[in-house]
Amino acid sequence: MSTEKNDASLSSADAADARGDRSDTVSALERGISVLRCFSEDRPVLGHADIARITGIPRPTVNRLVATLLSLGMLKAAQVADRFMLGPGVVSLSRVFLGSLDVRAAARPSMQALAEEVGASVYLAIRDGMEMVLIEACRPRSSMLSARLDVGSRAPLANSALGRAYLSALPEGQRNQLIDSMRLLRGPEWDAIAPNMLRAISESQRLGYCLSLGEFHREINSVSVPLIGPDGEVMALNGGGAAFVFTEERLRNELAPRLQHIARSIARDIGGHVPTPSPG
Repeated sequence: MSTEKNDASLSSADAADARGDRSDTVSALERGISVLRCFSEDRPVLGHADIARITGIPRPTVNRLVATLLSLGMLKAAQVADRFMLGPGVVSLSRVFLGSLDVRAAARPSMQALAEEVGASVYLAIRDGMEMVLIEACRPRSSMLSARLDVGSRAPLANSALGRAYLSALPEGQRNQLIDSMRLLRGPEWDAIAPNMLRAISESQRLGYCLSLGEFHREINSVSVPLIGPDGEVMALNGGGAAFVFTEERLRNELAPRLQHIARSIARDIGGHVPTPSPG
């Protein structure tokens, strides 16, 4: 009976596609990907009920999607019964993706040199949904005070320096659309987040960099600059660390100019560019 219900659920989604409700997408595929997106650093292990709650997909359909993803190696069973985690298939795809990004090869030497010289954590990130995802991370080998983010870690658009630098480099229409989506997503907390975010975006457009002072991770300060690839994709380069080491003054006077220099160097190597600040 449950199999019939699953078939009916998926068939109805396909029927919606056939009617033209979503002619440019495949609902079953969207649902499968939404299951994978449920997993994060904060939620590495989930069960059927968790996935159904997070995605809003009916439990019978979740059961079938999970079984399919298990068979493809995209999920694997956790040690606890009826619990799952991302599988090796996802890792293989991410390696192919990361390996195709020439920007990482161009960026890593100068990022690592800066990390070692000033004792900062240095990151390069792109947008994924409403978050920035790190595609390169460099830390000083000798410091125990650096933030412990790594490739694949995520940062929110609204209150991370990475996200604010990214938003500052978008065309105005696209930026406003994203901000409207964030406002709806954040709900009541938006009024507390928006003023600092908008101020940082404006600062990035005027100065070429923006800050996040303990707003993403408490006691961590950072500065970011935007970088645009040859295909127009916006990225953000970030540096920072413990707030008592990387004060606002140090971020502005030391790290920001160094990150801007590195961003321009990377842009030259990959055929991209860095947005020109507009002081007015």
